[in-house]
Amino acid sequence: MINMTINDDVQPQPSNNPRVNVEYCGACDYSGYCLALGQIVRKSTPDAVVFCKRGRQGSFEVVVNDKLVYSKLQTMALPDFNEVAQVVNNVSKGEEPTLIKGQQPINCIIS
Repeated sequence: MINMTINDDVQPQPSNNPRVNVEYCGACDYSGYCLALGQIVRKSTPDAVVFCKRGRQGSFEVVVNDKLVYSKLQTMALPDFNEVAQVVNNVSKGEEPTLIKGQQPINCIIS
């Protein structure tokens, strides 16, 4: 049983629990990368909520609290997971999400 009090006079308090939404390419088998990112984020910010969702081909789009902070579709590389974790941790302390600049090496050779 859950006890709940409803009071119309109480305004909802802003939550410092960051929400991280990752759209990943299922055809590229990026689900493992999404899970790895989620583990790194949760290690530094246990209250963060990370959602992994299969999406567009070639995608690995990272959105923190409704702000796009990294796009693989634009950069052609995966983000630096530690930098993502740092941004999420900063958001948990009340800061605004910032763009991720670091990326992992591109493992694509065009011949």
